This record gives sequence, structure tokens and C-alpha cells, in this order.
Amino acid sequence: MSDQPQIVRAELQQLSLQGERQKRIPVQFNPETLKVSYANQVVPPTNSSTPPAPSDDRGSATLQFVGRGTTKLSVQLWFDVNAVLPTDKDGVDDVRVLTHEVIDLITPQDQGQDKFLPPQVRFLWGTFQFDGIMESLEESLEFFSADGVPLRASLTLGLSQQGIEFLAPVRAPGGTAGAPGSTTPGTRPLVAAAAGQSLQGLAASLGSGANWQAIATANGIDNPRLLAPGQLIDLNVSASVSFG
Repeated sequence: MSDQPQIVRAELQQLSLQGERQKRIPVQFNPETLKVSYANQVVPPTNSSTPPAPSDDRGSATLQFVGRGTTKLSVQLWFDVNAVLPTDKDGVDDVRVLTHEVIDLITPQDQGQDKFLPPQVRFLWGTFQFDGIMESLEESLEFFSADGVPLRASLTLGLSQQGIEFLAPVRAPGGTAGAPGSTTPGTRPLVAAAAGQSLQGLAASLGSGANWQAIATANGIDNPRLLAPGQLIDLNVSASVSFG
């Protein structure tokens, strides 16, 4: 078997007030999309001593710029105890154990002098980097065991930073951004396995039957003959893994 390239995994990082990395939280599944939005702070004129603001040809009143703009990132992350887990998470059977670290990033922390602030957070995925404060977080428990234990969850989080800033690419570890012919993991939705389904059958039903071994390796699947019900599979990684 030839050397297999490692899939670049996204991660969240907790930063100090000086921007130094304090904690790393690897993302279990790469997100499908990232949404970046830009906004200015504008309000209608409120000074009653001035005449009404002129309108343009479309009848829109002139607005006043009142402060710095903001740049926001919205991203959805998935966690699943049926997938391959880090060594320190072996034996975890409740997905909330995995999502707890992310929830900590929105919790205000003691910064000294009786100041409690949420930590600075960095989202990093390949050549994409976003630093900000987590202003919103929504956890959705998606799949339960027969005993009522949550096994899979999605987290929709929003990060915000002051200022409108073009997010210039950063160099990906061990590689170069945008190599011709490269395939970016996570650009297609994950596929959930049905009860009693094999990886070979799942891959064949979606036209990837010839690559089932590569898919198994990339997803860390030890038993491709029997997948766990609801297990999330990334079929797109087959293009990044080859066998010699």
C-alpha cells in the first residue's frame, strides 16, 4: 500500500487576549459550506433640528454611518460517536461529551479584575482562517440510541469580528493553497448509513463502489461489512486516497 495523503481537518482554537493559541478542538467532520457576511452600522438621521434627509430617485432616505462594520462567519459542524474518535475519547457513548468543548467557547471566562468575557476563537481549515468571538451557538441532537442517549449532533455557530476585512488565504500545513487538480474534502454532504447496510453497498448505490476501500480508510471504518445505523460517511474523500 502506498503512502496515503492525510485529509486536512478543520479545527477550532481558543486564543488568549494576546492571540496566542491556548486550546485546540479538532473538527470531527469537515463542514460542507462556510458563510461569510459583511455589514456596516447605519441608522436613519435622528437630529430633529436638521431638515429631512434627501431621498434618491428610488425614495430611499440617506442613512448615517455610525460605527465600524462587522465580519461574521456562520458554519455548521457535525459530531457522531459512531465515527472514529480520538484516543482520549475512546468509549464515549454520548455525543454531548464531544460537543461540550465547543460550547465552552461561548461561555464567558474570568479575565481578571472581575471581568468575564467569552474567549477569542479561531476557526481554521486549510487556507481559511477566521478570528472572532462566538456570538451564537445552536446544538441540535439528531440521532438517539434505543436507550435515549444522543449519538449524533449538529452545531451551528456564528463568529463575529469588528471591522470589514478581506480574509486573505493562509498557507495550509504541509501544502500549498489551491493546487491544480486537488480535491477539497467536505465539499459534498455526508451520507448517513441505513440499518444493516454495508459500506460496499452504500458506495455502490451512489456510484462509488470501486472506491469503497479508499472510502473506508479515509473514514476510519474498521468493519465495512456492517455500518452503524445513522453513521455519517464522507464519500468525497475517495478522490484523495489511493492504493498502490
